[in-house]
Amino acid sequence: MSNWTDNIYFVLVNPREPGNIGAAARAIKNMGFKNLQLVNPPENFIEGHDFWLACHATDLLKEAEVYQSLKDALSDKALVAGTSRRTGKKRGLILPLEEAAKEIRKAASNNRVAILFGREDRGLTNEEVEECGFLINIPTSEDAPSLNLAQAVLLVAYELSRGELFAEIPELVPHRELDALFGHIRKTLRLLNYIPRGDRDMEERIMRNLKHMLGRSGLTPWEVRMLHGICSQIEREIKKGEDKGQT
Repeated sequence: MSNWTDNIYFVLVNPREPGNIGAAARAIKNMGFKNLQLVNPPENFIEGHDFWLACHATDLLKEAEVYQSLKDALSDKALVAGTSRRTGKKRGLILPLEEAAKEIRKAASNNRVAILFGREDRGLTNEEVEECGFLINIPTSEDAPSLNLAQAVLLVAYELSRGELFAEIPELVPHRELDALFGHIRKTLRLLNYIPRGDRDMEERIMRNLKHMLGRSGLTPWEVRMLHGICSQIEREIKKGEDKGQT
């Protein structure tokens, strides 16, 4: 079994302050992790003050992978978890940090896991949350609920580092392979008239809930093939019915 910590990726989405990136790199390395990924970071984020904040983690800062889109950053990840203090029906399953860390450690035994951290001022957007199997909530005081970006990274990394790995889960398909599955499911639901014709809001709500449900613990290759097969069989049966109706 590979070292599960190597399969954990801390992904900062549109961070605005270079200093937060440096401090986050330090927090990650302090807790025994090494993978830092950045989506649309500010230009020249590896300069002066940021290096001081990174301290002995400047190597992580230099080696950080930079992406232009979140989709690219997540393409090879089997499980995606987001961090958020906001709740709501559209945000799917929200787990307290301790419980979320257990799920992440289990998945990381055989799979790459991304943990998303949003912008300093407004966190993750609803669209970015839709990419997550579940969200992580860090309890804070109602008087001062918002954490600094690097503080949030440190707390998540610390909680992950506390636990031991007692169980493994199978290898899961990477995130990029799920788009085709969700497209197939959407097409099948339309054929079944499960989604009211023309009701885009209902369609998106159904698909959003399915993404959260199926993305919560990831899918194995066999499970993905099975779901594709079920959809294909439904399509064939519907076509048979249509052909009989025309004869």
